[in-house]
Parts: sequence; C-alpha cells; structure tokens
Amino acid sequence: MIRKLLLTSLFIIFFILPLTAQNKEVEKDSLEDLLNHSIDFFVDYNYHEGIQSSMDLIHLADSLGSDYYLYHGHNNLGVAYEELRDTLRAKSHYERALEYANSTKNDTLIMWAYNNMGNIYSETKDNYLKGISYYKRVIDLATKLNNQEELIAPNINIAWTYLDKNQPDKAKEYLDNAKTVLKSQNFEYLDAELDMLYGRYFTETNQIDSAKAYFERSTRIVNKDSLAYEGAETYKWYAEMLFRNGEFKEAYQALKTQNEYESEIFEHSKTAQIQSANARFDVSEYQKNLELAKQEKVYQEQIIAKSNEKLILLIVAAIVLFIILIFLNRINRSRKTLIAELQEKNTELRKSKEETERLSNLKTQFFSTVSHELRTPLYGVIGLTSLLLEDKGLKDHQKDLKSLKFSADYLLALINDVLQINKMESKEVQLECISFNFRELLQSIMQTLEFTRIQNKNTIHLEIDENIPSFLMGDSVRLSQIMVNLVGNALKFTERGNIWIKVNVEDEIVEDSEEFLAIKFEVKDDGIGIPLSKQKEIFEEFSQLKPTNYNYQGTGLGLPIVKKMLKLFGSDIHLESEENKGSCFSYTIKFKKDLNKADVPVSKIEDLQVDLADDLDSKLQNRILIVDDNRINQVVTKRILEQKSFVCEIAQDGHEAVEKVKNTAFDLVLMDVNMPGITGMEATQQIRKFNEEIPIVALTAVEVEEIREEIHSAGMNDIIVKPYDVQQFYRVVYRNIIPIAL
Repeated sequence: MIRKLLLTSLFIIFFILPLTAQNKEVEKDSLEDLLNHSIDFFVDYNYHEGIQSSMDLIHLADSLGSDYYLYHGHNNLGVAYEELRDTLRAKSHYERALEYANSTKNDTLIMWAYNNMGNIYSETKDNYLKGISYYKRVIDLATKLNNQEELIAPNINIAWTYLDKNQPDKAKEYLDNAKTVLKSQNFEYLDAELDMLYGRYFTETNQIDSAKAYFERSTRIVNKDSLAYEGAETYKWYAEMLFRNGEFKEAYQALKTQNEYESEIFEHSKTAQIQSANARFDVSEYQKNLELAKQEKVYQEQIIAKSNEKLILLIVAAIVLFIILIFLNRINRSRKTLIAELQEKNTELRKSKEETERLSNLKTQFFSTVSHELRTPLYGVIGLTSLLLEDKGLKDHQKDLKSLKFSADYLLALINDVLQINKMESKEVQLECISFNFRELLQSIMQTLEFTRIQNKNTIHLEIDENIPSFLMGDSVRLSQIMVNLVGNALKFTERGNIWIKVNVEDEIVEDSEEFLAIKFEVKDDGIGIPLSKQKEIFEEFSQLKPTNYNYQGTGLGLPIVKKMLKLFGSDIHLESEENKGSCFSYTIKFKKDLNKADVPVSKIEDLQVDLADDLDSKLQNRILIVDDNRINQVVTKRILEQKSFVCEIAQDGHEAVEKVKNTAFDLVLMDVNMPGITGMEATQQIRKFNEEIPIVALTAVEVEEIREEIHSAGMNDIIVKPYDVQQFYRVVYRNIIPIAL
C-alpha cells in the first residue's frame, strides 16, 4: 500500500505543474478541466466522482483523438482501482495507458506507465520479476534522459520488492541509488520511506545498530510531518527490529504508534470506500450501493463477533500495562540514582580536564625553559670543541674531540626533535613566508652534515634544476629541518656509499597574479634499505629501524617530524625502498617566486662551496661588540670571531652595551636576548633611539619561532640561534657587516 501511495503522490507532483501551459483551445481547456477535476476528487478520496470524471475525460479525448489525455484518463482509472484493491481493472487501465504513452512518444508518460505496471506485477507472488523489469525500464530511460527525479521511484520500488521477497542483498544497490538521487531533492516523505527501507535491510542483515539509526531518523520525519501511511509502515518494521533485538518495551511502544497511524489510515479508507462504493466496478452500476451496504453489514458483524475477543485482549493489555508501569517506576528510581552518579562523575571529569590543561601548559613551558637552559651550555661545549679541533697543537686528541663534538651535536638534535614534536602536538607551529637563498640553504645543510658524511665515508651528489631562481619565498627553517632529517638518515644508514639530492621544478603555477613553483625534492641512497613490512612503522614516533647486523642510535622522531611538517606545507612524503638496495624519499612543496630578486643571477653550487669568510678576513678588520652575560659564551664567541681577525669587545649586560655603542664605533653588535637587568630587545630599542644604522644581530638559545616577530620589532637585523654551525655563523656576520664595511 505504501509503495502505491508513493507513486500516487509522485503522479500528482510530476504532472499537475506542466499542465498549466497547455493549448488554450476550447476542447483542450475542457480536457484540462476534466483532468484537474478528477485529480481533485481522488485527492479528497471521492472515488465515485473521480472515476466518473476520468471516464468523461476518456470519451472526450477519444473524440478529439488526443492520445495524451487518453493516457491520463486511463492512468487515473488505474490508480483509482489499484487503491480500491481491484487489481484486475487497474492492470487493464494501466496497459491501455502504456499504449497511449507509447503513441505520444512522450518519454515522461512512458516512464510513469512503466512505473505503474511495475506496481501491479511486483505485488504478485510469481510475477514480481516482471514488475522489477518494468522498474528497470524506467531507470534506463531516466538515465538516458538524465532525469534525476524520475530515478527515485523505480529504485525505491525495486528495493522494496526485493525486501518483501527476503532478498536484502539485491535490495542494497537500489537503496544506495535512491539515496544518491534524493540528496539533491527535497521530498521528506521519500526520505522517511528510504530510511525505513534501509532499516529493514540492516535488520535482515543483522546490523542492528545501523538499522536502529535509520528507523529512528524515519520516525522523526513521519512524526514531524504527520505522514500516516509512511508512519504506519515505519513503526511496523521498527517494532519488528526491536522485538528481534530483545527490546520488548520499545517494541511495544512502536506498535502502539503504528496502531495510531493505522487508525488514521482506516478513517481515510472508510471514507473513501463509502464515497466510491458505486464506482467499485463500474460507474454505471448504481446497484453497487447495495454491495456497499452488504459490505458494511459484514464488517459490523465481524466487529461484533470479535468484540468479546477485544475485551479479553484489553483486559490482558491492562494487566500488562500495570506490570510495565511498576517496572517503569523502578527504572525511574534507578535512573535518578544514576543521574546523581553521572553528575558526580561529570564534576570529577571537569576537574580532571582542567588539571590536564594545566599540566599541558606546564609541559609546554617546561620544554621551552629546558630548551633554553640546555642550549646555552651546549653552545659552550660545541663552540669550544670546534675551536679545539682547529688547534694544530691538539692533533693527538682530534679523535676524542670529534667524538665530543658528535655527542654534543647529537644531544642538540635530540633536544630540538623533542621540542619540535611538543610544539607540533600543541599546534604552535605555523609556516612563515620570507625570502631566502635556495641554493645557499641546501649548501648550508650539506656543511651541517659534513661530519656525519666523513665519519661514514659517504659521497653526496647535489643536483639542482637550473630553472629554480636564486631566491624563493617560503619557510626556509622548516625546509631545512625536513632536509636535515632526510639527508641525515641517508648518511647514517649508508656506509661508503652515495647520497643523491635531486631538486627539480615539477610545475609552474599562477594564482591571484602571483607566480609559484612546485618543486620536487628527492633524497636517495644506496644504503641498507627498508623492508616493506617496516615502511609504515618508521613514520610513527619513537619507532626505529633496527637491523640485526647494525647498531644505529636515534630518537625515532626524525621521520614523524618530517611527515608532520610536510602536512603543514600541504604535502606528503613518498618512500620507495628495497632491503639492501637503498631508499628514495620524495616530496613536493610549492614556493612563491621572489619577484623583487628575480634579477639576481642563479648561483652555482661550486661558488657556494667557497667560504666567504676565508675570502674576506684578510681584507676586513671590523669591530664587533659581543653582549652576553654568560662568560663561557663570551669566550667562545670572541675566539670564533678573532679567528677571522675581528676586533671584539665584551659587554656584560644590556646597560653596558648601550653605553659602549654610544661611546665607541662598532661595525656590528651581537646581542644576547635573555639577560639580567634589561633584555636584549630593550637594549636594542634604546640603541635605535640614537643609532639607526648599526647592524644588531640577535644571539639567542630561545626557539626562534617564539620570538622572531618580537626581535624584528625591537629593531634587530638578523638572528643567530645557539648552538650554531660556525660557517653559518660567519655567513650571518658577514651578511650584516659587508654593506657597511664596503
């Protein structure tokens, strides 16, 4: 019944609107009026008048030779007789309607006719497959015409038929098809029926949780819109599902709701039967009033015969209801107890949440503080070790000093990795967009890893596409961290081998009048390789590859950091590897072209390998003021600078630095950021009041992302993070001195 009502509703929706633009000739107007009147009668359940109007429509259309209105007349009669359970007459009129639809060659009418034929056959026991074949014809025709609305009814009806025939697996495909189409439509009663059918499907396939979700969504729609037919069908199957799941109380409530909807349907059906009694078989058979009276009499006799049974059932129901009320009362008292316990748990949970947030903030502050406190002494250790390595008088201790420097560098890397993971988990890492020298950055990375390369006797091959300009806009710091981790891993897991770093332009992109380059990076080695079973695991935190014949140390944080950083760039890491045949890591990042420096010639790698400091230290003797409150750091920085013939002075704090800059001419100030008294930022601000030209470079162990904006706002020109690579240190120093010195 519900499926037939669905098609009746669709019938009214889909063909009333197009009829308003028909030919305005008198005969056409008469046909139109008869058609609209018949529809109005059927909507009001007045089947007697509706059938009479439809027959008048057929006679007039036949005299005018209008196959279009002949289709609608027979289609109306088919719908009416189907509603009145006279399937033989309904089938006869639907077949005539299909003939006239084919005569008009109107695809829409043909689809409706196929739908109605499908309705007739799908309700039979032996010919339901023929009904499905009619529905499929509708689908084929609607698909050909790209008519999405006409796809709804046949897909729902096929699914319904298969569910009625206990073939849920065949129904699933058509349910999904109907769901896809309904996403773009606004028929809530169809949504209710589709959700009900999904509930039936999941019930039959024992997916009770999914079934319950769809039934509940269907009940919300039918209750909101007071959909009687859909509501009765939904609650019927909902109760069935609940009963199967052992939820007898809920099943009982669902059956009650079903009975309420069926009572409403019964009232409509009874009214319709009374109004259409003399149209049951033929309008001309007025003696059908007698049949209606007999039917009513039989119906009343049946009611009287069953009244005693109903009375007994009512008594039993009352007893059951009384027991349920007692049970509900106990449940209610138990519910109040549980609510009180839940409120107590919620209070505890809220306190626990606040404590967790407090501890998380403390952890972040702890990492930041510990990072600074560890980096400061490491600066002394790494700096002094680097100086001692260059002392020719300590050749006998070169091996020990290299081990010391390696250990210090390893400890620094560990600190940086742990801090980086903490920041990324706290979502504090944001990408910057600043100009940087691309080739100089890669060369710096190679120099940073030079010790590891020499230790494992490897060779690095750096290949950079000539189409990449000298300067790009992006986050060079994050790119450096990615490359250091990948190249460092390649060096660590390769001995007496080769590492290839290939950088190529993959695509040129223009967005909002700005030019971008999609640059592909590849880091390839011929080392031990990675087994296929470990290739996902290595990107998990604290996970390390541990070959049986090797002993590699590490935190297991490098590749997870790489993966998370690439996610910030909107990229991902790709791995190709085979055990004992090396590995290749690749990724693509989009950088913006620095158009302000587009004319700068592309540097060659060979040119970048020349140490700028070696070329200039014989020409320049600049005065540099070192501002640092740590005596060891003062000594390290001063000795490193004096190796390049710089003249250095020391200021113990910010106040002394301000006075020295006032009274002495310096070419550069290296300013520690955290100092007692006044900070490096405050000292810089005071200096800028009387000297805007002197370059001031921040020398800090604080994580640079935390204070970069504050440093530049204070008036500082550049930043050096302690501990630093000596060659990189020299580059920053010369970069800020040369414009003044020359």
